[in-house]
Amino acid sequence: MGKLRVLFFAVLALMTAAMTAVAQPVSQTAEPAVSYKGYVAIAAGIGFAIAVFGGAIGQSRVASAACEGAARNPGASARIQTMMILGLALIESLVLFALLVIFAVVARV
Repeated sequence: MGKLRVLFFAVLALMTAAMTAVAQPVSQTAEPAVSYKGYVAIAAGIGFAIAVFGGAIGQSRVASAACEGAARNPGASARIQTMMILGLALIESLVLFALLVIFAVVARV
């Protein structure tokens, strides 16, 4: 009886979701049949995700190299830390620049 109840509620939820997805209002504007604005937004999101992924990989490699360098030469750890912070700031600025480019591309469409 419990499995039947779960199945009933799953089918009911699916039918409710399908009903709201199909019930779209009629558009009054004369818009072309194929609109690429949604594709631009999706592509911008994927492009930014790739940029963030690259930035995260770069930051992890910088931190790893800085820890390794400080472990090998503890006397130079202050200089290594300064250079690490500078490198992390530059990597993060590239990710923020990618975000600005994405905003400019999406706003243009």
